[in-house]
Amino acid sequence: MLTVPMSLWAQQNVADSVNLEGVNVIAKTKRHQMKESGFHVNIVDVRNLSNIATNLADLINQTTGVRVRREGGLGSDYELSLNGLSGKSVRYFLDGVPLDLKGRNASLDNIPVNLIDYIEIYKGVVPTYLGGDALGGAINLVSNPMRKNYLDVSITAGSYHTALVDLNGQWMLPQSGILIRPSFGIAYSKNDYRMRGVELWDEKSDTYVETDVKRFHDDYFFALGQMEVGVQNKQWTDAFFISASYQKKEKELQTGQIQSVVYGQAERRQHAWNVSMTYDKHHFLLNGLRLKALVSQTWDRAVTADSTYRKYTWDGRYVNTTRNEITGRSKQLRHYSRPLTTIRTNFDYTFSHAQSFNLNYLMYSTGNRRWDDLDTDFEPSSDRITKHLIGLSYNISQKDRWQGSVFIKDYVNQVRIGQTDLSWITNSTNTVRNTTKNYVGYGLSTRYTLSPEISLKASFEHAARLPLANELLGNGTTVYANLALKPENSNNVNIGLYGQAVFKKEHRLNYEVGGFARRVKDYIHAVLSEQEGILQYKNVNQVTVKGVEGEINYAYADWMQLRLNGTYQNARDMNRWMNDGKESVTYKNRLPNRPWLYGNAELVLQKPNLFGKNTHVRFSYLYQYVHWFYLTWEGYGSLMSKAHIPTQNIHSATLSYSWSKMKYNIAVECNNVFDAKGYDNYKLQKPGREWMCKFRIFIN
Repeated sequence: MLTVPMSLWAQQNVADSVNLEGVNVIAKTKRHQMKESGFHVNIVDVRNLSNIATNLADLINQTTGVRVRREGGLGSDYELSLNGLSGKSVRYFLDGVPLDLKGRNASLDNIPVNLIDYIEIYKGVVPTYLGGDALGGAINLVSNPMRKNYLDVSITAGSYHTALVDLNGQWMLPQSGILIRPSFGIAYSKNDYRMRGVELWDEKSDTYVETDVKRFHDDYFFALGQMEVGVQNKQWTDAFFISASYQKKEKELQTGQIQSVVYGQAERRQHAWNVSMTYDKHHFLLNGLRLKALVSQTWDRAVTADSTYRKYTWDGRYVNTTRNEITGRSKQLRHYSRPLTTIRTNFDYTFSHAQSFNLNYLMYSTGNRRWDDLDTDFEPSSDRITKHLIGLSYNISQKDRWQGSVFIKDYVNQVRIGQTDLSWITNSTNTVRNTTKNYVGYGLSTRYTLSPEISLKASFEHAARLPLANELLGNGTTVYANLALKPENSNNVNIGLYGQAVFKKEHRLNYEVGGFARRVKDYIHAVLSEQEGILQYKNVNQVTVKGVEGEINYAYADWMQLRLNGTYQNARDMNRWMNDGKESVTYKNRLPNRPWLYGNAELVLQKPNLFGKNTHVRFSYLYQYVHWFYLTWEGYGSLMSKAHIPTQNIHSATLSYSWSKMKYNIAVECNNVFDAKGYDNYKLQKPGREWMCKFRIFIN
């Protein structure tokens, strides 16, 4: 699995409390400081969930305002929706650094839960220190505080021939103080879950009939190794580390973007090398100035093999054709090379106990070289996208009652286009080959506390979001390029009310309610060709998103917790007129293929020392609800002919047990307890009932 760059661990370690001569002085942790900022942010505490089999994507999927939608089982692509905006509008970070620094395979699926302390989920407005061009929000994974020498090993086995192994450790050389941190992870699954109600041709009845069959071409393999070496707490640095990593992914392709398109031979292979250097120093050159710097180079290669002239059905049978499986064209062995250079510099200057400046610079340069070993008609090309993202913020607070922040961001986008093929689809003939454009964003956030039970917060941002390489340049197989794609621009507003009430010391109630509004120009939207099962990203002239969300969390003592949350969002196409002057059929339609009403309910019971000293038992039960929604624009077709994704009710349960002071841990998890039929992106079926068992040993 993907390992966390542990050199960043110590940067986040803020003590919860310290005892001074019998007096317990409580300090606010980093997570509490972010929660009490003016930004609309959810904090997911992961530290106590190290032993469960659930991955980070599924944990985030349980929070307010978030939906994670997959294209299949383990290793499949997924799309995360955050307050109505989804896909590439949401950016991912690891300790403030872009997550894809390790390669395109880096995701929430392959980072071990036990390496993360907590998760920051920013909705709409994003602080400058993250440095990205997020429009819908950002997910920042914050790694665990520093530990002494340790070894952490976990093994997970589950349904559909799934197996995962993670090993992480740390060793300090006693003489020099050099830290060595090896990491290794591997994951495999056949993903051979049963597809229910798919149509197959029945020769006896001379018609199509619905039947249940297993997926037969969906194997997934992922491996990663990393070595990190560095020092800490030296006169010249607080932390300096050099790391090298390699990751490999092999994925059989079972379907296109819709499950009626079935593949039986196509597959994709990817691998990536990364070397990086990080430096962190408090009081750099002058008191109160902290410098964090990163230099990274990634070599990312991918190949898609689509060299069989066959058309498959869900029972594994096929007929010979004159076209390949994915694009319906010639045989392909399509190569992609996407080297990535990343430079990040962050200065944080605290010049009084209540005021600070933050200046962040991020350079993000992605190459895109394409060639094909089999398709002689394919035109090799080389493209490059370079982004320079600069953010400056001023932060002020007054005695924990009021906090405010104002900021400005500058986005510079340099694009060099080389590809010219499929011009009638990609708009390559009408595109300027070399462009440099500049965009400016700005905003503010504020929070005011009336009492421990009531706090108010509000934020506004005018933001820009530059197209990613996959959106602008495609991937050569399942995503077409759109070289005319324009950046998104949005005005984001968030308001919120939150607080905590404690009754008789044992009863604790936390609540949070909020509203949000987005007005997006040139919204980037994935459009599906149902005949080919291939995506292309296009602009929607104007989209508005409005919504409300809320969460209530009740805890009794330390052994019972009940959490309820829900989200309603209304995202609509507000482009009234088409290019020919006619009124758009989709005017004021909800954006298709997006849930608009959903919620979660979770009960957690836990008890220490239940089966002896130094033991711990934890049980959780989760219910997830998603209201039905249209698959395509509701303005197209009659009421009876419109495709929709039905209402879903999914139940899951987890039981974990630890002993010997958390040294040995075992957890059993059942997802989709009642084996309900679940759907995700473009009505792709999710796995049914799934069992997982995880065994973990932690030695320090």
